[in-house]
Amino acid sequence: MLIPIMVLIPLLSGVLLAVLPRASDVTVRAFAVMSTVITFVISLGIAVQFNWEPAATAEFQMVSSAQWIQGFGLKFGFGVDSISLWLVLLTTFLMPLVILGSFSAVQQRVREFFVWLLLLEAAMVGVFVATDLIFFYICFEFTLIPLYFLIGVYGSTQRLKAARVFFLYTFTGSMITFSGLLYVAWYNANYVGGSWDFSIAQLTAAAQTMPLRSQVWVLLAMLAGFAVKVPLFPFHTWLPLAHTEAPTAGSVVLAGVLLKLGTYALLRFAIPMTPDAVAIHTPWISVLAIIGILYTALICWVQKDLKKLIAYSSVSHLGFCVLGMFALNTVGMGGSVMYMINHGLSTSALFLCVGMIYERFHTREMHQIGGLAKVMPVWSFFMVFFCLASVGLPGLNGFVGEFLTLLGAFTAPALGPGYAITAGFGLIFGAIYILYMVGRVVFGPVKTPPLDPTEHPTLDLNLREIVTLTPLAVGCLWLGMQPGPMLRSIEAPLRLGPIAAVRHASAPQERWVRPDQMVNRLIMTSRSHGSDRNE
Repeated sequence: MLIPIMVLIPLLSGVLLAVLPRASDVTVRAFAVMSTVITFVISLGIAVQFNWEPAATAEFQMVSSAQWIQGFGLKFGFGVDSISLWLVLLTTFLMPLVILGSFSAVQQRVREFFVWLLLLEAAMVGVFVATDLIFFYICFEFTLIPLYFLIGVYGSTQRLKAARVFFLYTFTGSMITFSGLLYVAWYNANYVGGSWDFSIAQLTAAAQTMPLRSQVWVLLAMLAGFAVKVPLFPFHTWLPLAHTEAPTAGSVVLAGVLLKLGTYALLRFAIPMTPDAVAIHTPWISVLAIIGILYTALICWVQKDLKKLIAYSSVSHLGFCVLGMFALNTVGMGGSVMYMINHGLSTSALFLCVGMIYERFHTREMHQIGGLAKVMPVWSFFMVFFCLASVGLPGLNGFVGEFLTLLGAFTAPALGPGYAITAGFGLIFGAIYILYMVGRVVFGPVKTPPLDPTEHPTLDLNLREIVTLTPLAVGCLWLGMQPGPMLRSIEAPLRLGPIAAVRHASAPQERWVRPDQMVNRLIMTSRSHGSDRNE
């Protein structure tokens, strides 16, 4: 019962904090930290009890369920495999740091702010531990509500617009996705199982027997919601505005965990449920990922706002995650899963660093800030460290994920060297804009707006802020130096799950057509028709 308890603790803590008599802000903050720390400890207990033997990691362990509406087959199903467990650990690890880093950033409506954060944590964890489709979808959709209020109430000047755009984009896409998933459940009830069953494992097996036309429509329906959540080009336009206007905690949770709901759902649902359709459309999805990598990286070059630069870089980085996933081999998918964790650590840390600067100077404009290495050496150390992790410096966490995703694309039958080389330019562009930003903000002549000593007696980081950033730095270093244990733990669920589904798909091998090959075929076809007419 550890997994249901892990979901219930932040949920009940949020409800309890909302209904209890008004307490002081200090008490509210302490209660929120304690709740998230307890949740993290429980997740560590689950990791200790988890069987990490390669033969066992592919199966869902610690499975439990609770009936909801028995006549319709609705229940709350819990369980974890090694992939979902890593994402659970990322979520529960980040949340205490997010709350600790928000102590001084939020001074109004403090209790409501931490209530929404706790409810959001419960929903995010629920997504990763769900073994039942309806439970997954409830948690997947419920994440919209807390983040909507976090952006709309605690954001910057355009917070209401950002909250509306975020909600409309994600809710509309999710409704289309839900229709596709319900079709899979209907198909299972009428053609495979004979009864309504919303178990993810059962629905996955049933969906693989659907005809190709049905799989294509279901894949498109799932992409409508999951690609928006990633976000995949061209569905990315809501993210920079949401990141920029959200409070620091909202940006950290959004980049660290919420975007991973989309990539996790693609890995858990889209690829294994529609392997025939995926086998055909992999090149085209990969093209969208590469466009997102390069397009948003070039947009970063012209940004003057620190937070907006990191927001666009987040879109570019997640393009690598999607590219490796749709390489459909163990190397690429392993790199993709690792990229989810690495991105959650380094990008979350960068948003925290920018938030600490904004608390002091109330600006994020690069032309107003410079030379901070001389006046804020501790902050500058962390900022440079996480920037190097973000651009993929060997020895830090970003390098392993980027290398494996590109290697997976390079060796994939459906993709090849052209895809990997083109996407590799994104690494060069990323290094340029990140190092340019570091040169402007960290080094050079000192340039800082006036500091209010009543808000921050010291210019550099205080002990609380150092404690917030240090675990993230340790995590980036550990995954950069020791990626082997994680990669070995996720190999079996990838090889026996989505990769096996695609390899055993009924789609014939000739359907693996690259876009350039398809253009050549169209040209040859048109020429043959032209010669027929001439004859």
